[in-house]
Amino acid sequence: MNGNTDNHLPADNDAPDESAGETQRMSKTQIFTLMSTASVNFSSMICYSILGPFFPNEAVKKGASETTVGLIFGCYAFFNLLGSLILGKYIVQIGTKFMLIAGLFVSAWCTIIFGLLDRLPDGTVFILMCFITRAIDAIGFAGAMTSSFATIAKVFPNNIATVLGCLEIFTGLGFVLGPPIGGFLYQSYGYEIPFISLGCVLLLMVPFNMCVLPSHDATPSKDSFWRLFTLPKIVLICFVIFAMSSSLGFLDPTMSLFIKEKFNMPSHYVGLIFLSLALSYSLSSPLLGVVSDKMPTLRKWLMVIGGMLSAVGFCLLGPVPIFNIKSQLWLFVLMLVLIGFSLGMTGIPTFPEILTCVIENGFEEGLSTLGLVSGMFGAVWSCGMFLGPTLGGFLVEKINFEWSSAIQGSIVLIASSLLGIYFIIEGRWKKRSPPTSTTGSDEETSPLLPNGIEPNYKLS
Repeated sequence: MNGNTDNHLPADNDAPDESAGETQRMSKTQIFTLMSTASVNFSSMICYSILGPFFPNEAVKKGASETTVGLIFGCYAFFNLLGSLILGKYIVQIGTKFMLIAGLFVSAWCTIIFGLLDRLPDGTVFILMCFITRAIDAIGFAGAMTSSFATIAKVFPNNIATVLGCLEIFTGLGFVLGPPIGGFLYQSYGYEIPFISLGCVLLLMVPFNMCVLPSHDATPSKDSFWRLFTLPKIVLICFVIFAMSSSLGFLDPTMSLFIKEKFNMPSHYVGLIFLSLALSYSLSSPLLGVVSDKMPTLRKWLMVIGGMLSAVGFCLLGPVPIFNIKSQLWLFVLMLVLIGFSLGMTGIPTFPEILTCVIENGFEEGLSTLGLVSGMFGAVWSCGMFLGPTLGGFLVEKINFEWSSAIQGSIVLIASSLLGIYFIIEGRWKKRSPPTSTTGSDEETSPLLPNGIEPNYKLS
């Protein structure tokens, strides 16, 4: 977001000095931060996506219903929500580096333990331990991801959307590799190996991040999450984030079962179907991030149009029976591609748009506010990821996949439409507002500092 007046930069003394009008080489701190956050994005998504192709069927064999499977997926998001809110509030006191490393360590051991749960008796014991393990895992990754978002906004204040878009390549890579790797390892070696091998990889990332991740010091802010939700624009953007994550979470416990039933495909091929959504998202995100930074006035319409495209994708994913369109594999894959692209179109601009809004409304610039915004973003996203699998599993069990998918699409359509209406009203209100007077006496219009003297502070 170079040189734009609506770009407010989070400032603390240890942030790198980025020139808004010039392109500079990345500093050592920025390079190490990219390496660290990329590893977190990759590992968090591969941990989440590896379950999709085989865990629902395995859980059903162990005595869980489809609704319970949805709750197990949703449990992760619910505790991720709680963790994001609490850890985002106290990110300054805990420290960004410690929070990220500790989160990875906890998640690594939870992943390994989850792979051993098939040795437990069928029924209640297995289901209960699934809930407990996923809950602790979620809190660990809440810390890692909250710290990751705040650190990125801190170190790259002028290009947040661009950097987030590039990092989504690693998010998409984790989403891409998770299902096929998980499906292959499950088919070849059984239930335990996918989780144990992935947990060991996460453990290796702990010393790696201890070495490369820089530390940041800051002063705690007096602002709170509740003040964020007093701003109508932020509430509506959060509704869009919630709707998108809910629709994405809906696919986790339901899509693999639908594909196997409708198209008679084995687990490892189901993993390949997941690629279409992940690839379209990860490949489009860097471009969408650049567009969001270079043309910040387009951010709001990217969110609105992206949400509407996603609604179309979910209605045609089944497709919904009222269209009288036969369900075909090529159409299913095409709609996943559309959903992946629209997810990036809607999601990438939201974080910098929220940051701009909170600074315009008087929040302190610095790591503490970044922690609040990161925690809120993670909490709202997790709230959707909780409702999506939970409601999705219930609806598919009571109705069918086709209508359930259409219901998810309608939620996204409502959220994006409300945000679009708000932006239209906001635009008209600004046009009717009297312009700020730029005239005045020589004393009023004279610079506060003599020519040639620069202020001794910097925004970073």
